[in-house]
Amino acid sequence: MALYHQYLEQSKFGSYEDFLKNYRIIVPERFNFAYDVLDRMASETPDQRALVWVPVEGETLVFTYADVKRESDRAACVLQRLGIRKGDAVMLILKRHFEFWFMIMALHKLGAVTIPATHLLTEKDLVYRCNAAHIKLVVATSQSGVADSMDAARAQCPSVKELMIVRGQREGWLSFDRLMAETPAEFTKPEAEGYACDQDPMLLYFTSGTTGMPKMVRMSCTYPLGHIATAVYWLQCIEGGLHLTVSETGWAKSVWGKLYGQWLAGCAVFVYDFDKFVAGDLLRVVAENQVTTFCAPPTIYRFLVQEDLAAYNLAALKHCAVAGEPLNPEVYNKWLSMTNIQLMEAYGQTELCVTLATFPWMRPCPGSMGKPSPQFDVDLVDEEGESCAAGVSGEVVVRTRRGTPVGMFAGYYEDPALTDSVWHDGMYHTGDVAWRDEWGYYWFVGRTDDVIKSSGYRIGPFEVESALMEHPAVMETAIIGVPDETRGQVIKATVVLAKGYEPCDELAKELKEHVKRITAPYKYPRIIEFAAELPKTISGKIRRVELREQDKKG
Repeated sequence: MALYHQYLEQSKFGSYEDFLKNYRIIVPERFNFAYDVLDRMASETPDQRALVWVPVEGETLVFTYADVKRESDRAACVLQRLGIRKGDAVMLILKRHFEFWFMIMALHKLGAVTIPATHLLTEKDLVYRCNAAHIKLVVATSQSGVADSMDAARAQCPSVKELMIVRGQREGWLSFDRLMAETPAEFTKPEAEGYACDQDPMLLYFTSGTTGMPKMVRMSCTYPLGHIATAVYWLQCIEGGLHLTVSETGWAKSVWGKLYGQWLAGCAVFVYDFDKFVAGDLLRVVAENQVTTFCAPPTIYRFLVQEDLAAYNLAALKHCAVAGEPLNPEVYNKWLSMTNIQLMEAYGQTELCVTLATFPWMRPCPGSMGKPSPQFDVDLVDEEGESCAAGVSGEVVVRTRRGTPVGMFAGYYEDPALTDSVWHDGMYHTGDVAWRDEWGYYWFVGRTDDVIKSSGYRIGPFEVESALMEHPAVMETAIIGVPDETRGQVIKATVVLAKGYEPCDELAKELKEHVKRITAPYKYPRIIEFAAELPKTISGKIRRVELREQDKKG
């Protein structure tokens, strides 16, 4: 059964306005997702599939709720014997391995704080995270060289007591596979004070670090309930369905689409465990496994629409969603024409769940962030904190005077000053700038630090980047503002060219004229610089702050 019905005052809504007015989450006492959702599903529908795992090579594995309960109980016993208790910090670096689901549920059962992390972390990244979060245990894949980086980092991480390797053996590391094989699944739920619930910390996510060192976002045990809206009303997961979100488990987006909301909706999670993205391979596994709902960033869709989609049987696919960055209308239209499925966009942050989205009753407007989720009191404010009129750009804020919404972070770990800098006067400041049209749709402009002020105009980088991306010569681009004596700032574009194009003055001039035709002439880049690549965070987000620093150095 879909448990989300139990946690809502009602579950069916006739319109967006009905949804906005009447959607309410009921938070039960002492809520713990592992006990109140996983274990209950295992008791009531033990044979229902919970997880379908497909590797690039090898056998597809299907785990029922009973299977996941049993293996998470076994993993909890292993962790207990290692001394992991309520409040201990444990880092999981498990890519898309099915073991991630066993381990995160085991940690929830013990009340430990889970810190998911990507396998792309370097020695420096690992040292920073281990020390900042006081990590006691690191559980890592044997693949991708992350264990080498952790070995190099360990001497600089005094809080780390043990290392555990998954899928292999390694000197100085405990073997997850061996410990699981020799440990019976005889876990006893701790007494009331022995496990985490309600406002106790459950997850700690490190942000991408686009403007500085990654922040530590602390989530409480009620956080999973915030993802009912994510899974049911944005991703449109269906009971008995199979949902694929492409994200690796190291990112917050993973639990948006690979865990909490899906299981609450009674929908199985589909995992394609790959290293190198190949559009045709992804389409093949979606078709062969009859995935019903799908979510990926715009970059993935850009590659998918280049394929012959008619060659794949996508009849089971009912709903598709997109997030991570604004969607180019050209990609939306191609996907719609090829699949007859609309792409439903959404906006959120690591600190939040889905905050704005295109919900089922709404007409998609490609490139729009959508409209506010009912669990967040969203507004746009100017520099004085006053609400902005339609058409006027302002910062996206979440008003919290009436209380902290379910699904919102509980602050930055051990950094009250940083928390207070973004959450004050009854508002959480996202740092993102947008404008709202007359129909209530929000449109992303850029980060507050990225907005360009030129000759009295406020110009967001995305609109200029989107215009440039429509030119066939442009594979990737980033827009920043650089100082100018006359205009205050002028727009500079750093462009990575597509194959077959070479940097030259003629092409730069052509790109400038192209932007003038696509958007308002004052938004065209007066400076164009060609580059082999753009600086990015480990999550793939462009670091415009680094481009600005490079420009200052000349």
